Amino acid sequence: MSNSSLNFYDGKAYADYMASALKKQQKMADGLDVLMNIQYDERYQTPKELVYEEDKMKVFHYLPVNKKKKAKVPTLVVYAMMNRPYIMDLQREKSFVKKLLEEGLDLYILDWGYPTAEDRYITLEDYIEGYLGNAVDYIRETTGVEQINILSKCQGGTYCAIYTSLYPEKVKNLVTIAAPFTFDIEDGLLFKWAKNMDVDSLVDAYGVVPGEFLNACFVSLKPYSLLVDKYIAVINSLDDPGALKDFMSVEAWLFDSPGQVGEAYRKYMKDLWQENKLAKGEFYLGEKKVDLKNITMPLLNVVGEKDNLIPPSAAVVLNDMVGSADKELVSYPVGHAGIVASGLSQREVAPKVARWLLERSK
Repeated sequence: MSNSSLNFYDGKAYADYMASALKKQQKMADGLDVLMNIQYDERYQTPKELVYEEDKMKVFHYLPVNKKKKAKVPTLVVYAMMNRPYIMDLQREKSFVKKLLEEGLDLYILDWGYPTAEDRYITLEDYIEGYLGNAVDYIRETTGVEQINILSKCQGGTYCAIYTSLYPEKVKNLVTIAAPFTFDIEDGLLFKWAKNMDVDSLVDAYGVVPGEFLNACFVSLKPYSLLVDKYIAVINSLDDPGALKDFMSVEAWLFDSPGQVGEAYRKYMKDLWQENKLAKGEFYLGEKKVDLKNITMPLLNVVGEKDNLIPPSAAVVLNDMVGSADKELVSYPVGHAGIVASGLSQREVAPKVARWLLERSK
């Protein structure tokens, strides 16, 4: 090696290396400062008031945002029991419900709450016909309307479809988002795994199935992505308050999973996930047979093309199962959370849902 090349290596390359190291060190220091001071907990920031409460279930009414445009028919938002509904109202600038309010909807949201040991014998009938049904009746009675709109997500969509098939006279329009209706599919790892799950032993052992167990199941769908890759990727965003706030908000929501009441979970998993009775037309809620053909009101079925939790194939079949003449299926290139908590959900999904409901809520 010549003296000139040695000098170049000792000088410029070393200087470049040190500059890069100092830059990364400064980025880490700035990131730690952001991390220590960031305010990321913005769940349920859109103004609302508690209007109905029964045991651990609560119903909130959102205060109007757009006073010039208000739907004549109120809409009840129903989320899954396995996650918290505040993903629909997670951040001020990305709140799905706030966008719906801005478009003119009159919104209520149902919060299932956190079950405890004394709830272990609550049944699926109690949840669907009891808590959900009572929430629907409360809104109908206090607003003076015969029918309300239901906007449902994930497991909440399955439950709302069951409820609507039994009480179609109470529902004017039904919206389902990333909700499963057939469970005999091969697209999703969760669907394959659930078929071999010993549900009885799990419920008998715990009474209320721990939320931590469910989280472990969800993480197992994409272990590298959900346990390694995303944490490596966030390092590059440590000094970006906006990106870090987004990450931490969703991360906190992901691991905020309520337990699942044993008896309700037993029937949900065995009858639907393992035996696919809803799709086969063999599902009973108590003594009542559930026939999705009884859903004859307008239906909007929204699916995420990149949803690894509820693949499109589990959701799109609803349109063929119902008796609605006015039914629409729309899909977006997003995942399970992103369909209600992303920039695209703000630009496209929420406005589409709002317009669809407003046109049918006159």
